[in-house]
Amino acid sequence: MSIVLVRIDDRLIHGQIVEGWVPYLKIERVVVASAAAAADDVQKALMRLALPEAVELHVEDPVCAARALKEAQTDRYRTLVLTPGPQEILALLDAGVRFDRVNVGGLHYTVGRVQLGRAIFLSEDDKRALRAIAKKGLCVEGRGLPSDREQDIIALLGTDMEGA
Repeated sequence: MSIVLVRIDDRLIHGQIVEGWVPYLKIERVVVASAAAAADDVQKALMRLALPEAVELHVEDPVCAARALKEAQTDRYRTLVLTPGPQEILALLDAGVRFDRVNVGGLHYTVGRVQLGRAIFLSEDDKRALRAIAKKGLCVEGRGLPSDREQDIIALLGTDMEGA
């Protein structure tokens, strides 16, 4: 499988994904790794409706998503992996899924989160998880759309990696 983009976005499938990333990267399969989305039939149906008909959709909890991603590593599909937060990214990595960069597209405001970028609000748990991802050797970049300028999320968090 060709994992073309791994993205953290709490909205999962929405306009930036459907109109921006899918056509730009010529995505053929979307894998959503989210326990909450996997348990919500209405959300799964809405995501299916939002995507172009030719794009496969798999919505799984992170453990099942990791298994599917590892089993399909040699197939030809250009795959976009979406998670609602950095903790799911860590679960995929810990389960043996391999990729080298993570795009942080949108983590929106809730109580206790602080703003890091235009649409990136992080809790202390999010910060720790992002630092842990970076410590595993991955590039952690922020960008809403392919045309946006890439931001180094770890640099924005500060150079102190001891908090991970």
